[in-house]
Formats: sequence, structure tokens, C-alpha cells
Amino acid sequence: MSERQDRSLGQLLPEAARGRGEKTVLIFGDRSISYAELDERARRAAATFDALGLRKGDRVAVMLGNVPEFIEVLHGAWRLGLVVAPLNVMLTPEEAGYVLADADARTAVVDPALLPTVLAVRDRIPGLHSVLVTGPGATAPGTRSYEEAMSAAGGHPPVEVTENDIALLQYTAGTTAAPKGAVLTHGNLLANLDQMDSVPALEQAESDVVLLVLPLFHIYALNVVLGITIRRGATAVLVERFDPVDTLDLIQRHNVTVVFGAPPMFTAWLAAAEGRDVDLSSVRIAVSGAAPLPGQILEAFRERLGVTIWEGYGLTETAPAVTTNALGEEAKADSIGLVLPGVDVRLVDEHGDDVEDGDPGEILVRGPNVFGGYWNRPEESNGSFLGEWFRTGDVAYRDEDGYLFIVDRKKDLIIVSGFNVFPKEVEDVIAQHPKVAECAVVGVPDERTGEAVKALVVLAADESATEEEIAEHCRGSLARFKCPTEVELVASLPKHVTGKVLRRALRDVDAEAEA
Repeated sequence: MSERQDRSLGQLLPEAARGRGEKTVLIFGDRSISYAELDERARRAAATFDALGLRKGDRVAVMLGNVPEFIEVLHGAWRLGLVVAPLNVMLTPEEAGYVLADADARTAVVDPALLPTVLAVRDRIPGLHSVLVTGPGATAPGTRSYEEAMSAAGGHPPVEVTENDIALLQYTAGTTAAPKGAVLTHGNLLANLDQMDSVPALEQAESDVVLLVLPLFHIYALNVVLGITIRRGATAVLVERFDPVDTLDLIQRHNVTVVFGAPPMFTAWLAAAEGRDVDLSSVRIAVSGAAPLPGQILEAFRERLGVTIWEGYGLTETAPAVTTNALGEEAKADSIGLVLPGVDVRLVDEHGDDVEDGDPGEILVRGPNVFGGYWNRPEESNGSFLGEWFRTGDVAYRDEDGYLFIVDRKKDLIIVSGFNVFPKEVEDVIAQHPKVAECAVVGVPDERTGEAVKALVVLAADESATEEEIAEHCRGSLARFKCPTEVELVASLPKHVTGKVLRRALRDVDAEAEA
């Protein structure tokens, strides 16, 4: 077995802790957690899972916010070769229940505030044997205190974990109401760390202080931010909730040197900086991802706050980074940049042939960071590849300098604050309303979230309903970021001769109205 195959994510934290045990790895509120302390907590988490009877390949669901327990559970599970399934903390009970059942999770580690979400559906998930609840206080019947289980844990046997073993089931929104679990191996995630580490402008140092406010359940925060931080032996300022004023203060107070964010966050920081004395001189790297960064935000941030934002592009299925502006000499506005070393990209037409220079084409990706498929979905997995190339569904063109520019999303994806929303998922919920005949959902620009969900609804004959009634119906079945912020009642929807709703026509109408 080669040295490369022997690598695993479970080795990152122990390796980082060697020689820097007393160094701070996490600043969380008024707490400073050392590498030695976090390493020991991860070891005890591994022992806890072993005591629960979990064995290599079993799935552990994590429904926690940005708290230290998320990180120790993650790294503890990886030491035993367990597969971690992070859950979006904004999911409804139905959505969370689907993921728990689909992943066949044996154990879930849950925040007390989110426990009702899991308990509401637990009786439908017979394989979920253990629910560990973090934090102080009494637990609900059928659950255990995470801290008590940790304190009772002893040791755990060594487990051989290689790059070929599964590390994550990272759930991404599907084209139907059912999300899909992207199967990411230790090798996929480590390869992407290697690829990002080869970009000189993004290279982190042990002395760096990193702002970690992006949600840890998202692959961007989990691998790009947390992964690189621990691998480099740096320090992360872990923030539970994003507040633009508070995080600007944290950047200044802790002399943060590396800032990772999504476009709505940079927009909010600009607004919060108005009329305030903001000093970001400690920041040497700012990175944006998860959604397209408007060119005017890039320029305004550079001019008003003296910080250049390097935009990147990636997907859950690519672990995640594919391109970055930081590979070039400049941060080109509206560009996702150049392709990372170790990653191959093609732009192809509808027949799978490479497009001419300057022409738009679908982005295909190949590399050791690309996942092998979706959990228990062989047909969708096969359909996601053209030979050995992963089909992203995003359309881009390449300029004369090799920079890529996204021009369209074939899958009609809506990105709200960096989170994926597929129209059909929302449409299926609206269609269940007894007064609705048909509907269509599109993304519309939003200054705060980048994009927002808009629903156009045709009511059934002789029925009447209000926009708020439709919106309230959605809130009972969908996570908040998926719910329409705007509902418009219309007489009919534009359609192709085949009967398919012309979603592009709806977007064009909105664009004309905005203009």
C-alpha cells in the first residue's frame, strides 16, 4: 500500500497537535481551545462512538451549528473510519427525517435546540439507535447526554482508514424534493486540500487567524476553511451566527488575517461599514465562494475597505474547489478565475464536444477531488458523468487569459445565501396546496441573500387565496431559505409547445420589470 493511500482525514488533527499542543486552534466566544484539548476531545468522541457499537463505515449524523463539538465529532468519527453526514440546521423535521433515513444513520449528535426536529421523525428511522444531545441539562427520553457519554468513554481500537474509504455523505439539494448524498472519500477531500495548498496567494501559515463563520455543515466551511486551518496549524475564530457588525469587530479584535465568506456576507459587511471606523488592515486574504460575487461588490470592497476578494468556484461533488481568481495576477470582476492545479476542466456543447475558444459550454470536471457518485443512486450517479468527466450543469466561457465566467445554470439552480434551492423542490410543495392549479419558481436578485425564491402561482378555477396563504403553506414543509419571499398570483404561465413551463421567460419578465 502506498504512502498516499495510507493518508486519512483522521490524521490531520493529531499531526497538527504534535509540537503545538498548547497553541490555540479555536477561539469560541470567550473560550480558547488548544490543539491538545481539541485532539483529546476528538479521541474521546471516537471512544464514545466505539462504545456505542459503531464500526467502520457506519454513518453518524451531525446536526450542530458552529460549535466546537461539531469539529471534535467530525474528527473523532474519522479516526474510526465512520462516515459523517452533516445536516443543515435549518431543515424541517420532514427534510431532516429524509436525510437520516436515506443515510441509514446509526447515531445522531444533536444540538438541544434542534432535538425536536429529530424526535419528530425518529419513530420512522428504526436504524437510528442512538441520539446524543450536546450541552448541559436533562435529555429527552430515548436520548443520551453527549458529555456524559464522553466522560464515560475509555479508549478505542486502532482502525485502518485509507483514502478510498468514505469520509462524508454531503447532502445536496436534488432536482426533486429528495436531496442526494454526495459520497466523498478521504482521498477526495485531501486531494482538494492539496490542490488549494498549491496556490501561493491562498497559502496559509501557522501564524494565520481565520474567520470561521460560514456554516460547518456546508462543504465550503468544512473542507476549505476548517480543513486548511487544521492542516496548517493555524487558529480559527469560530462564530456561531453571522452578524456583520459583530464579525467586523471580531476581525479587528483578534487581528484576523484570512476571511472566507459568501457574496451576501461581503455585501452585508460593506453596509455595516458605512459611517463606522472599520480597520481591516490585518486581513491579507479574503475569499468568496458558494455563489457568484457581483463585480460591484468586489470593486467596492477593494476601494472602501482596502481588501481584494478572490472569488472561487466549486461544488459539493468536487470537495469543493475547482477554480480561483487567486491563481492570476488580478481578481477579475465577475470571473470565477483559473482552474486549480491538479484539476482538469472542459467546456462542452450539448453533444459533449469541446466548444470553440470564447464560446460558452457546460463545465465538466475531472480530478482526484471529484466524487464517485451519489449514495444509493446508481442511475443519477451514472447520468452525472460523461465518461470520467463530472457534469456540473453550469455553463461558462473562457476569455483570452484563461479566466472562466459563469453565464448560466442549466439546472435552474437558485442560490440563497450560498445554499442551493432547486425550483422543483419548492414547486412540489406549493402544488400540494388544494387551491393551486399550477406554479413555477424562479430565482430573483436580492441585495441581502444574492438570490431569493419567487413563486408564480395559478389558482384552481373558482378558488381564491392570498399570497401570504401560499407562503405560509411553504413554511410548514421547507427550510426557511427555500421558502418564497415573493408570491405572485398569475392567470397563466408561459409554456413551450410541449407544455413545459418556460422558466427563462419568467426570469426575463422579472429582469425587464426590474430595469
